[in-house]
Parts: sequence; C-alpha cells; structure tokens
Amino acid sequence: MRAAVLHGKEDVRVERVPVPALREGEVRIAIEAALTCGTDLKVFKRGYHARMIVPPAVFGHELAGVISEVTPQARDWRVGDRVAVANSAPCSDCRFCRGGQENLCDDLLFLNGAYAESIAVPSRLVEKNLLRLKPTTNFRAAALTEPLGCVVQGVEDCKLRAGQRVLIIGAGPIGLMFVALAKESGCAVNVVGRGEKRLATARKLGAKRVIDVTNGDDVVSAVKTAVSEPFDVVVEAVGKPETWEAAVKLVRKGGVVNFFGGCPAGTSITLDTGLIHYSNLRLLASFHHTPRTIRRALELIEDAVIRADDFVDGEVLLADLPELFKAMANGSRAVKTLVRVRM
Repeated sequence: MRAAVLHGKEDVRVERVPVPALREGEVRIAIEAALTCGTDLKVFKRGYHARMIVPPAVFGHELAGVISEVTPQARDWRVGDRVAVANSAPCSDCRFCRGGQENLCDDLLFLNGAYAESIAVPSRLVEKNLLRLKPTTNFRAAALTEPLGCVVQGVEDCKLRAGQRVLIIGAGPIGLMFVALAKESGCAVNVVGRGEKRLATARKLGAKRVIDVTNGDDVVSAVKTAVSEPFDVVVEAVGKPETWEAAVKLVRKGGVVNFFGGCPAGTSITLDTGLIHYSNLRLLASFHHTPRTIRRALELIEDAVIRADDFVDGEVLLADLPELFKAMANGSRAVKTLVRVRM
C-alpha cells in the first residue's frame, strides 16, 4: 500500500510499504479521512517523538474509516463497520489508570499511520478506543475525535461554567475547538491570535472579541489595550514560553490558567511568585485524553456542536503530503487539511 513514512527531521516520503498481517484481536481500517495536526507538524520538524513515533515509521494519527478485516478475537466488530479510532490506549493496570487518570498512564500504547491507505489497529486500542460511527456521521468530522478528546479534557480540567469570561491564546485548531466548547458551556469567549482566516473562524464559532497579533504585537499589551478587565479563565493553546508567561498576566485574582500548549523540550519560563501567591491563582496543564473524553468528543461531533466545515479548510492528495508539511513548517495558516490517502 502507499503510505507517508517519516524518516527523520523534515523528511517524509510517500512510499510503497507492505500491509502487515493482523495479530490476535486486531482489526484493519481502510482509511477514508486523515487530517493534519499540529503535533504531526512538531514531529515533522523534530524528526521524532520519544513516546509517539520513532522513524522510520508510517506517519499521522487523526483518522476515520471502514473496517476492512477483522480477527476472530475482535468479536464486537465486523467488516463494513464505520469507525474512528484514538491515537492511544491506556493499560488500565497502573496506578494512574486505576485512579481515573488514564491520560497519564505509565504504559500508553500509541498508534500512528493515518497517512496511509489502511491501518492495523492493535488489540488494546480495539478494546478501549475504537468507536463505532452513526451511519450519517461524516468521516472528515469523525477524524476530529482525537484532538477534540484532548480539548474536552482541558475544558473539564478548567471546570468551565456559564457566565465566565474566558481568554483563548491561539487560534489554531486546538484554540478554535476551545472556542467552540467554551461557547457551548455558556462562557463569554475572547481570542487572541494570528491569521485573518483563523480569526474569522473564531468569530464564526462564537468568540465575543477577537484580538489580532499577526503583526507581532505583544500579547499582554494587545489584550490589555482591547479589554479592561482580566479573565476568569485563560487557556494557552500555542505552546511557546512567552505565551505561557503572558497567560498568567491576563487572568484575574483567583482565576484559572491552563497551560494546554506543549512547549519544546528543555524550555523554561519565569513567573512572578508574588502574583501567583497573592492572587491565589490556580495553574494547571492538561495533557492528552482518556477513553471517556474520546467518547464525549464523538458525541459532540455527532450532535453537530463541532462541524468539519469549521476546521477542515483544505485538501491534498497523499502524494502531496511532503510539500504540504514543508508549507506548514514555513508558516501556512490552514486550520486542518484533509489528506486523500486513496484515489
């Protein structure tokens, strides 16, 4: 089959690769929709991810499709089932899993291989994070389940409630999902970010105020110029040290900051300890998803709270994927791109 294989830093090649035989408890999915992701872009730039993928390996992790082959042990599944699958599954045995924090599992099993004609899903993922779609669910929308599951985790960690004033720093796919879910929670949503198209999407999704820093304006100054009061909740969805530091300066006394965006390994930030202490701030960071938040994400998609047309704004053939990632690395501001893995 044809697949995009990560070989190293900024080195992705579309190649013919063997179709692996299924092992006990596995299923094979013929991929109908694969989507680009900011995490995949980070992996492309760095050439690896210590926990998720080590090259050479088939690339990508947001997908939906149709089961094309099953093993006898996968008793609940049939050829022809329409499905989405998460990119990991917890072990259920470690202390974090037993404590209801499966996102922190000591033995998370990751799945990569969305940019291919098909993918073999390991038995643990079949058991824990393979989800059946409704007959009417669009594959493009279903492929959003994994990143949305992470955002559901973040929203729940923040304990958002109606009437709160929320600031989202960043208007990429994750920031825009936060906009949609915060609006759904009844919050007054503000966004600071870059890119005319992305900011227009933020408005469409319900942002009350949008602050454009495309020209490199300082985030704190730009927000304080536009808004007189600090926010109840600030979500950092960029993943840069300077925006982590900015988030703490924009929240009210007693407020919540969620450092959602992951910064490059080895980076550090400087925070005003007096501000944190005397303002009684709650600082947290949300990571990944759980089987429950994955299922909640699919519910939100199938209830049309999250719609593919708001997030998937481009389309390429699999053969064009390497050039697409080069463009993304050079600053392309597409939200998400659908990759056509089969002709």
